[in-house]
Amino acid sequence: MARPLRIQYENAVYHVTCRGNDRQDIFADDHDRLRFLSLLQRSSQVYQVSVVAFVLMKNHFHLLVRTPRANLQEFMRHFNISYTSAFNRRHGRSGHLYQGRYKSFLIDADSYLLEVSRYIHLNPVRVSGMSSPEEQQRHLKGYPWSSYPDYTERRVRHPFLETGEVLDLFHDDRKRAKRAYRSFVEGALASSLPSPLEKGRGHGIVGEKGFLEKVRTALAPAEGSRREVPQKRRLAGKTEPERILRAVASSYKLSGEEILKKSFRGEARQVLMEMLYRHGGMNNREIGEMLGVDYSTVSVGRKRLAEKMEHDRKLRRRVGELEKELGIR
Repeated sequence: MARPLRIQYENAVYHVTCRGNDRQDIFADDHDRLRFLSLLQRSSQVYQVSVVAFVLMKNHFHLLVRTPRANLQEFMRHFNISYTSAFNRRHGRSGHLYQGRYKSFLIDADSYLLEVSRYIHLNPVRVSGMSSPEEQQRHLKGYPWSSYPDYTERRVRHPFLETGEVLDLFHDDRKRAKRAYRSFVEGALASSLPSPLEKGRGHGIVGEKGFLEKVRTALAPAEGSRREVPQKRRLAGKTEPERILRAVASSYKLSGEEILKKSFRGEARQVLMEMLYRHGGMNNREIGEMLGVDYSTVSVGRKRLAEKMEHDRKLRRRVGELEKELGIR
């Protein structure tokens, strides 16, 4: 059976899940879970992906994300490789951590955003096997590896989460919205609601008929192909590449011509590559053409920069200042 198409467009919403290889655990302890969330935050910032909800289980995870840049594949590839590498290094292992590629459902946010967020937050209760609503409620409130507390408690645990899209559907006042969301989720404990993802089995789209028709219309040119063809619209409102080049050159006290020279090997060139990808609406091939190198050189340069940024506070501050100067933050 052919796999569902990877459908990508600006501001699309997805439910994403990955399971451990042979159903093995993907977290050995809380250190792994904290590392996972740290890398999730970093990857979401690099690829400008909004994380709406998450839950970490022993051998799998669920995410609800929105992709303003139509780049789910790039985001998930970077994130999964980053966590797999960190997990393998820490535990002295090698090879695959996950069972195949990630699975995703395109979500009709107008109709199913709330239901999918509830499905994700109730995952610890469904897996636990607890029968009484009282036990389930205690387990749900006490489960630490979920975005549910960010939706129901006063204290914000994960600043990178975008909870407003869901909570605003209940009330403008945040306290009242959180109470209403808690009632919405916990009110389902005593019932056996079907998974909203069942609507997407086979074609990967969770939505009403009108939404499905809209997506299928957009996919019409790709119909009849057996290959997996990702559908993607380019980002609108991107920052001009020339403006990014001027800002990076100024930050490093260089000229644009110096950074663009094929022989240039400084950090400024890697920062330029990353800024063009993040904010210039350019892919690795296009950046390579601009800099006179192969796309793989751009990919390696951006990867090395990401590794350096993880430990170099000064570099992270420089990139942040560049984004402020460009009006991105």
